[in-house]
Amino acid sequence: MRYFIYLSYDGTAYHGWQIQPNGESVQETLQRALATLLHQEVAVTGAGRTDAGVHAALMVAHFDVEAPLGEDGIGSLVYRLNAILPHDIAIHRIVPVPPDAHARFSARARTYYYYVHTRKSPFLRDRSWRLVSTPDFEAMNRAAAVLKEYTDFTSFSKVNTDAKTNICHIRSAQWVQLSDHEWRFEITADRFLRNMVRAIVGTLMEVGRGTLSLDGFRQVIEQKNRCAAGDSVPARGLFLQNIEYDLCG
Repeated sequence: MRYFIYLSYDGTAYHGWQIQPNGESVQETLQRALATLLHQEVAVTGAGRTDAGVHAALMVAHFDVEAPLGEDGIGSLVYRLNAILPHDIAIHRIVPVPPDAHARFSARARTYYYYVHTRKSPFLRDRSWRLVSTPDFEAMNRAAAVLKEYTDFTSFSKVNTDAKTNICHIRSAQWVQLSDHEWRFEITADRFLRNMVRAIVGTLMEVGRGTLSLDGFRQVIEQKNRCAAGDSVPARGLFLQNIEYDLCG
């Protein structure tokens, strides 16, 4: 029986979602908790692989068990998981899904948020990137709109990955002002490449600082060369915000 598990986590203390040989990961922590409560080894497959320090307002994963959990069993499992998991991982719900449903491959869209701020705050240091000056967000929004005109994002992909294609379809991309000193970049696409959002934000910052023109931004995309794009911004401002499915909401 297959189940989708909906969770969120603060990624500050973890080496990303995926199990790593040299540090604690969210996937490993969740698998260990499930194995403890279900008294069997449980393999958990996530909808994506967030990097070290990246957060998730919503991550979806699937796991299989031999016997159905039942409605009461699901509710009890959610409660008990939250009781034994560390404070920085929270389980929201668990739902049964068809046996061919896949947390990664059945997803039809994903949304990421990247947060920046320009005034020192003790509460944002692990969840937003502090800028030393305010960039031109209007110029950055004009450049962000250009992203929807392209599908090959090799320039924003980490090199030497196992991705079979660098083609992505971006549905929306924009900067939203949250307060006088806080902004958020919102981007939704059918899929994302490794390090893609952080590389896009880093390149948009060059536009916002006036060191890269709108035409120059287009040329970065068209060169299909990671060296042409800007530096990747810090992981702490990035959140996996939402994952969309045709099933299970």
